[in-house]
Amino acid sequence: MKQTFQVENVKCGGCANTLITKLKEDFGEVEVNLDVLPREISLDIKDENIETLRTALKKLGYPMSDEKLSFIDSNATKAKSFVSCAVGKFELKNK
Repeated sequence: MKQTFQVENVKCGGCANTLITKLKEDFGEVEVNLDVLPREISLDIKDENIETLRTALKKLGYPMSDEKLSFIDSNATKAKSFVSCAVGKFELKNK
């Protein structure tokens, strides 16, 4: 079933590219909506796989908006998102 989730720290096409490419193997096609705040991702996912998606997003630095993070975790995910964004931009330039 196609579901949409709000995610934090997504700023640009580089972030979107990272989400699309890094999540594809485990979750298939991912759409990223950069026209709304907070940003949204949409994908076909079963309810039992949402926690796995939540973990994958957090590892990339893009936690779901409904996730309550401590001050340290919040700052750590922001730092991870900067790296993920840079990687996404680099990969876009080299396509």
